[in-house]
This record gives sequence, C-alpha cells and structure tokens, in this order.
Amino acid sequence: MAAESDGPSGPAPLVLREDRGHVTVLTLHNPPLNILTTPLLDELRACVLKLRDDRSVRALVITGSGDRAFSGGANVREMLPMSRAEATRHSEKGQSLYDLLEQAPFPVIAAVRGYCIGGGCEMVQACDFIFAGDDAQFGQPEINIGVIPGWGGSRRLPRIIGPVRARRWIMTGDRIGAAQALADGFVDQVVPSIEVLPAAIAFAETLARKSAEALAAAKYLVNHSTDPERSRGLADERQVWGSLFETPGQQEGMGAFLEKRPASFSPDRRPRPSPRPYPWETRKVSGRKSAGKRGRSRRSRK
Repeated sequence: MAAESDGPSGPAPLVLREDRGHVTVLTLHNPPLNILTTPLLDELRACVLKLRDDRSVRALVITGSGDRAFSGGANVREMLPMSRAEATRHSEKGQSLYDLLEQAPFPVIAAVRGYCIGGGCEMVQACDFIFAGDDAQFGQPEINIGVIPGWGGSRRLPRIIGPVRARRWIMTGDRIGAAQALADGFVDQVVPSIEVLPAAIAFAETLARKSAEALAAAKYLVNHSTDPERSRGLADERQVWGSLFETPGQQEGMGAFLEKRPASFSPDRRPRPSPRPYPWETRKVSGRKSAGKRGRSRRSRK
C-alpha cells in the first residue's frame, strides 16, 4: 500500500515520532492496516537507528495508527514475484530491523490494537513487553500463503511461548485473541483497547526512571540467556524461508491471497526445480556409519 500524498512537500511519513520526555512513541502510519511495505521498513529502521544513538531516549513505545491494526503484516504483493535470492534478502531486511529493536539499549514496549499478524506479530516478538487491547488479534498466518515466518518468528516465538504452542501458531496459521495470547504467555497485559497506548506509555515512563545502564544490562543478559544461538537460528530461517519461493505452494498461496480466493494446494510434494534438498530432507550419517563406508571403500580397492 502506498502512503498518502501530503501535497507539494512529498509523501506523508510512514512512521510518526512523538517524544514525551525520555519516552519516545513511534507509530506505524500506513492506514488502514499499517502494512509493512519496504519504504515503511526502511523508514522505521532509520528512526530506530537515530533513537539508538540518542542518549536522552530511555524507553520506546511502538504502536499502529488507527484502531484496526497494529500491523496486518508484510506486503504480499511485493513478495509474490520474488526469486529465492530476492526473498532471502527480504528476510534479512526484516530480521536486521527486528534485531535492532531486540538489541536496542533501552526497553521497547509494543502497544497493540486490532490485527497484529505476520510480520507485525514478528515485530512485537522483538519487543521487550507487549501491551494488548482486548480487541487484539495475533497470528502467524504465513502457512496459509505457502511460506513460513521469515522475520524471526520461527526463532523468537518458540522462545516466548514454548515449542508446543509455537508449533500450533505457525502450523495452523490461526488468529489468537488477546485473552488466549495472555494465557499462552505471549503478552504481558491486556487492557481495554482504548487504554492500551496510555498504559504502555505509563509503563515506559516507569522504566525510564530506572538506571539506563542497568536496564540495558538486564535486557542483554536475559536475551542471551534464553537464546544464546539466536544468530545461527535466524540464518537458518532466512535460508529455509527463501527456499520456499518459486515453489508451487508459494505461488498458489500468495496468488490466492491477492485474488481473495481459497488457496488450492497440491496434496503431493512436487519435484524441486533445484537438486539441492531442503534441510529437513538431508540425512545425517553418524560417525560409525561413515567409518564403515570408508572401510568398505578401502577394502574394495584391495
């Protein structure tokens, strides 16, 4: 979705910034659903980099404009024609942005109303706290368009809610209401939707009064203790996510989504255009078996 024009001054900003003392509020502004287009991702990245270098910022709140959605996710129209290489780079763009949020030297609080799905749901997973309105709807529906979460969701979601619940979220693509998200341990607090932003800001102000150095240290240690191999896991996600592009399932799933019709996926796994196997199709051979094969090779040469 393109941003609305703002007259002769050029396009309207896709990310709005408001400073409230030591707390900054960033608002995703791409109505009606705040879709995460490439220009919006680039603008958000620039904002976060500025905040990271601003020592006066002690806490950040991220929210979406309007009351329909925090974000309806990534731009499927942009993604449909992508090659595997282009998809892998797009995954890296989203991952690197969300890494900035996760690694920011201050607390990041998400204030969610309405839809928070796909890439939007992955964004809040990179935040330190999630405040949800009672109308919030979370989910990772990528499976319904022939792919998987590609901006960190396959790594962060199991860390937050555990593999059993994460498997259900990712493999069904179901939407999860605020009450269930609270029960799953995904969100920190559920409040009436009209109160979610004030509640998140009030909490951010409480944190902003604490030692900035101690908050940064606590955030660093908690993140590393719960996911010490995060970088390796995100690299795996990029590779697997990219490999699903140019497949019949991805083409049918995203095409059906844009055409507003049910997807019709093949019941069989179809031959891949490339002989390179998926990671889950690669059989690992134990050391003993490998040694046996080497031994038979030596004997056969005698």
